[in-house]
Amino acid sequence: MTFESPAAPSSADVPVDPAVAGMPPAQAPRSRQKAAPLTDTALKALKPRDKAYKVTDAAGLYVVVSPTGAKSFRYDYRHGVADSDPSKPGRWTLTIGRYEPGTPNRSDADLQALEYGATLSLKDARVLRDRASRQVAAGENPSKVKAVKRATDAEAGTFGAWAARYIAFKTDPKSGEEQWAESTAGYRISTYERLLKPVLAARRMGDITRRELAELFDQIKAKNGPAPAVLARELVLVVFRYAMGRDEAIAVNPVEAIRRSSIATFAPRMRNLTRHELKTFFDALQRTQASATLRLALRFVLLTMVRKGEFIGAAWKEVNWERATWTIPASRMKAGRDHVVPLSGQALDILTTLRACFPASTYLHPGRYEADIPISDPALNRVVDITVRQINKEVEQGADDFEPFSVHDLRRTASTRLNEAGFPKELIELCLAHVNKDQVAAAYDHSKRLAARRVLMQGWADMVDCWLRGESAKDVITSTKTRIAAVAHDDAELGEADL
Repeated sequence: MTFESPAAPSSADVPVDPAVAGMPPAQAPRSRQKAAPLTDTALKALKPRDKAYKVTDAAGLYVVVSPTGAKSFRYDYRHGVADSDPSKPGRWTLTIGRYEPGTPNRSDADLQALEYGATLSLKDARVLRDRASRQVAAGENPSKVKAVKRATDAEAGTFGAWAARYIAFKTDPKSGEEQWAESTAGYRISTYERLLKPVLAARRMGDITRRELAELFDQIKAKNGPAPAVLARELVLVVFRYAMGRDEAIAVNPVEAIRRSSIATFAPRMRNLTRHELKTFFDALQRTQASATLRLALRFVLLTMVRKGEFIGAAWKEVNWERATWTIPASRMKAGRDHVVPLSGQALDILTTLRACFPASTYLHPGRYEADIPISDPALNRVVDITVRQINKEVEQGADDFEPFSVHDLRRTASTRLNEAGFPKELIELCLAHVNKDQVAAAYDHSKRLAARRVLMQGWADMVDCWLRGESAKDVITSTKTRIAAVAHDDAELGEADL
């Protein structure tokens, strides 16, 4: 999409005819007197020349006469910053309309609905100039408004138009939690541009059939692979859903009948849950027959970002209630060194409940029948599987199944969501106990960043709470980043004795 700009003849590059503008030619270079406004008689008298020239009217409005004799009303204004030099204001030219002798003046009602670019009388051109001036004063760019309107009118009802609106919505910071992360936006837009736009952009939504989409996805799978095909299906699905929510004339989503599993399925190891899936899962978890303590255990794993094995063997002696930390010994850590987990308020609440339920046990969660042995290795994954089956029993006809996942994917989910939220990657890696190749530096960083990790872990728990309530976590994310910055240099919280 292109927008009008000073590339078209404007006040900066079109010669002014001072005689017509009301000033004697000899006085024009030096005179500061205000040019007389144009009249219909003067407009009719303008003759073409070898090069386009400009005749001023008033309040920024002027007429450009082309070598062919065509006369157009234009308006120069400033908006934003220049692309070439952000320190300078952006200069724009709006073509308000065309002039033809004998064009009648419009009524006020007709002028309200009139768009830029029509054939106009001088009086009507001044009315539209005033409208453009008000738009600029309000912070709008009338040239862009005009271009978007023109494109919308030309493409209304096409898949390309709706896809553009959907992408604009998902990349707009004002969309809050609905906004795509930068990395997500990149590969989704690329997939649309490469695989869908050439085929579907010009098609009207109501003309697109299930059969042709199924064939398209099969072609993409054969040529580009299963993952791009699955993503292409998802994009078409959500564009139709977006359009249906805004245009009642679009009544059918042809993608609903094409199940994702008919294209490809992926191993659970690749899985991470969206914030909506987290709510769906934990809501369904409460409706299963699993014990309350196992349900709490899954939430605790999500909040602490630990591996399943690190939780299974967790003993009460590892928990420091006063410092609100859980120190996992090197013997249970993949990295082979102790890992201190700062405990959020929500994690401490869960531990308090588990302690009340298992007062005689050595372990945070003992086995089903004996207090002196930990929970079995498959127990948590069995609860996950039961819950996923429960969700899929309740799924609406035509909707996608809830994909299975493992307990380890809760850890992957935390990593993905925190990275997408823009938290420092190195801080997330420390919370996940990912090892720096330099072991000395790793131990030092682990100690130094405990205060910041504590803030991040509390922020993560608060984010999860928001999502499970069906709310946005935008404010929590913002405040957590502020608090992390405030403790960035706090390295006194964890002493050597705690390492």
